[in-house]
Amino acid sequence: MIAISVIIPTYLRPKDLTRCLEALKQQTRPADEVLVVVRDSDNETWALFKESNFDPLPIKTVTVEVPGVVAALNAALDVATGDIITVTDDDAAPHTDWLKRIETYYLSDERLGGVGGRDWVYWENKLLDHDDTETVGQVQWFGRVIGNHHRGVGQAREVDILKGVNMSYRRSAIAEIGFDERMWGTGAQVNFEMALCLALKRKGWKLVYDPAIAVDHYPAKRFDEDKRDRLNEVALVNAVHNETLVLLENLPPVRRVVFMLWAVLVGTQESLGLIQWLRFFPKEGKLAQRKWLASLRGRWQGLRTWQQSVKVNTSN
Repeated sequence: MIAISVIIPTYLRPKDLTRCLEALKQQTRPADEVLVVVRDSDNETWALFKESNFDPLPIKTVTVEVPGVVAALNAALDVATGDIITVTDDDAAPHTDWLKRIETYYLSDERLGGVGGRDWVYWENKLLDHDDTETVGQVQWFGRVIGNHHRGVGQAREVDILKGVNMSYRRSAIAEIGFDERMWGTGAQVNFEMALCLALKRKGWKLVYDPAIAVDHYPAKRFDEDKRDRLNEVALVNAVHNETLVLLENLPPVRRVVFMLWAVLVGTQESLGLIQWLRFFPKEGKLAQRKWLASLRGRWQGLRTWQQSVKVNTSN
């Protein structure tokens, strides 16, 4: 028997959090502790806990003053007592067998450092129709990152990256690593999961994605620069910075060079390189121009942060 801690960072979304906690109450394998991380200024969530009773969940609240998911997760990790640390979002509802399936994996394989699964995405309470794929959570040899955690089908498989809304880790594997505080952003801090996952892979731990480990995901309003549904240059710079930093830190030397060349010359639909800008400019005009320039700034800033980190590590 192993102990399982569930961490839920939350901010100004009491209705979503209530749905999440109600789903955790229905688990066939109950959580040993549920750590809800609440910002000190989040009066709506504090009011929820004064007015509502979520028994029999073993809930503990953790207060943070620093914005961002990384600070929230590290604060919870500092006080968590479980052998397994599971993480989900406040706008998600884990399926009833979520913790049971996760526990089974860790009991069966001591080399397993992390396990996660699929998030079934709902928009306005309607399940979105996505094309299914077996290619999930991969970093290709030249540095392109493939997510697709919300589209995964098939058997369980090893992956490079898990997704924050549905992930878990062996506490002994992540205790010394923690969540990377160099991530930019004041809320979602996009790509923070990749930093932890690739660090674990470098240390020889195995990560598994199983679509049967599932949560329902109801993407809710964000209260930072990343608004999901429209471009914000600051959010794009932050996301690209984080991705660039993480990949430069974890790719071998030759692949680092290939990655930076590919990123600047080609890129993706989200993080534009030169070719992607030329592709989208006839249709999007100034919007494509803004995306391209923000992407370049993110690449440059990510490179600088990585270089600074190398200097610090070398001097130590």
